[in-house]
Amino acid sequence: MLKVNHLSKRYTSGSQVYPVLRDVSLDVEKGEFVAVMGPSGSGKTTLLNCVSCFIPYEEGEILLAGRDISALEESGLAEVRNRQMGFVFQDFMLLDGLSVFENICLPQIIARCPVVQMEEKARHICRLFGIEKIMEKYPAEISGGEKQRTAVARALMNQPYVILADEPTGNLDSKSCKAVIDAFLQAKREMGATIFMVTHDSFAASFCDRVIVLKDGAVFKELKRTGSRREFMDELLDTIRQLGGDTDDNE
Repeated sequence: MLKVNHLSKRYTSGSQVYPVLRDVSLDVEKGEFVAVMGPSGSGKTTLLNCVSCFIPYEEGEILLAGRDISALEESGLAEVRNRQMGFVFQDFMLLDGLSVFENICLPQIIARCPVVQMEEKARHICRLFGIEKIMEKYPAEISGGEKQRTAVARALMNQPYVILADEPTGNLDSKSCKAVIDAFLQAKREMGATIFMVTHDSFAASFCDRVIVLKDGAVFKELKRTGSRREFMDELLDTIRQLGGDTDDNE
């Protein structure tokens, strides 16, 4: 579903060149829940921004459902981002002046979908994620976990090929974090969603099918969950210790 081939990204300051991504290649299959982890400065946020084509890169290609999206003009990219990608951000990115229901409908409003079909789908997704009781509330009136579940619901409205999640649990307490991860797992299970998540949170990553660990802009290790979630979390923590530091994301 998502394929990254030999991706390289550099920043230049005067005569100095700073490589951020070094020949990164990875695949995310349809219906997979994949996380990217790594220490601060490892390039994980830059990788996500390149995948979404929000920033340019010097070498490599990014394929979404077999299509090279890096070759698209800005108008084509805008359509891909609205219809084929869903986004979940650490800071929710909900519009304060719109209700929960209206925020969820937004991708289909932009796509000019039929109103009856749009509203029926939004209500179905609200029921699916257990937020039907807050549909008429506004972002300022709901909790952080409810805001993030609303963001996940919004990301699914156009049935995108992939959901790109940038530190979706970074601002949440443990209870809200689990609620958001449960929403991702439910989207994967019931809607066949494909999720590509950048996180520093080993707990959140332990629910994934695979975790790709970056170090100094390159793939350091790829871990696949084969046993229990607890065993996978221990494996992730061991890998973090090998890297020599925490994974707080200050890139």
